[in-house]
Amino acid sequence: MADLGHPEHKLPPVLHVAGSKGKGSTVAMLRAMLEAAGYRVHAYVSPHLVRFAERIRLAGRLIDEPYLAALLEEVERVNAGQPITFFEVTTAAAFLAFARNPADAVILEVGMGGRLDATNVVERPLASTLVPISFDHMQYLGDTLAKIAGEKAGILKPGVPAIVGLQPPEAMTTIEARATVVGAPLFRRDTDWRVTTRGDGFRYEGRRTFDLPLPVLPGRHQIDNAALAVATLDRLDAFPLSEAQLRRGLQQIDWPARLQRLTRGPLVSLLPPGAELWLDGGHNEAAGKVLADWAADTAGRPLDLVVGMLSTKEPERFLAPLAPHARRLRAIAIPREPLSLTAEAVAEAGRRAGFKDVKACESASEAIRDLAQQDAARVLISGSLYLAGTILAENS
Repeated sequence: MADLGHPEHKLPPVLHVAGSKGKGSTVAMLRAMLEAAGYRVHAYVSPHLVRFAERIRLAGRLIDEPYLAALLEEVERVNAGQPITFFEVTTAAAFLAFARNPADAVILEVGMGGRLDATNVVERPLASTLVPISFDHMQYLGDTLAKIAGEKAGILKPGVPAIVGLQPPEAMTTIEARATVVGAPLFRRDTDWRVTTRGDGFRYEGRRTFDLPLPVLPGRHQIDNAALAVATLDRLDAFPLSEAQLRRGLQQIDWPARLQRLTRGPLVSLLPPGAELWLDGGHNEAAGKVLADWAADTAGRPLDLVVGMLSTKEPERFLAPLAPHARRLRAIAIPREPLSLTAEAVAEAGRRAGFKDVKACESASEAIRDLAQQDAARVLISGSLYLAGTILAENS
């Protein structure tokens, strides 16, 4: 950053989002609601699904690829061969783009952890938002929730409000201790703000009270993400959104591969008429529980799974909550991904998690064909955002 002239010091007001489950959805909701109020918003997310440019949005639009290529070349030229990671190069390019293009806000999604994440060079964001914390990236962040929460809470800054979603008690204790040490005022779910679900929406009660519709993204968990995004904006006087603007934003969220139903394409055509094909990038224990809740809420149609996962994840933890809700598991490797678990490794994790009808397949299309021959009614492909990206490309 110093060699690039410290672009991180020249950004519009920053909303920094960390945690384990729901970062991307919360970022998408924040962006949608701010844009519904007429604000220009930069956003940085990871990973991308199909195109690398998906990681960076400038004032609401995906960054132009030739412009992105020029920024990456500039970063590499200035770096002059020093040790640097893929994510650091990408983050540096994003900060250059954000510093050079006007906007009203920047939303930064932490890549991993928080304390040592490249995005954490921003010294004074406008707000720090912590989505629910669970076991994830344990080889880097630690083997207990307290250790993982300590890394995530590393984004808290002196005097910067921290808006906190639902947390396990162990994680909340760590967050509160860190906030006390650094002097970050907390705005906590069920303590400083609350959400009540209703049939056709939810009520948010914090500094203000709003009656809002369900977000367009399906799943009960998205109500929690939406409420956390509203709480973040409610805590910030810099963005005084009205209830009408919040409502409009929740109805125009664009966030693929989060319980996304695929309605056409080559993979959809492999299923019998009337069968459903769904896609989700969930990959950790918390995601498994969320998907299990969705399966329970929509139990009228039998569910089959196609799953591929990275070797850095814990497939049994992800699959165990889903085992009571799905009939069959078809395991695959993630195409062209060197860190992918083998199909048989995922299958074996599924057996340990409690699945009875398990088979390793060569590809998603083979898995779907196999399920289609057995009267598949609803198929969910999940286990990795990297897999989700390849599925979107294959089904386009």
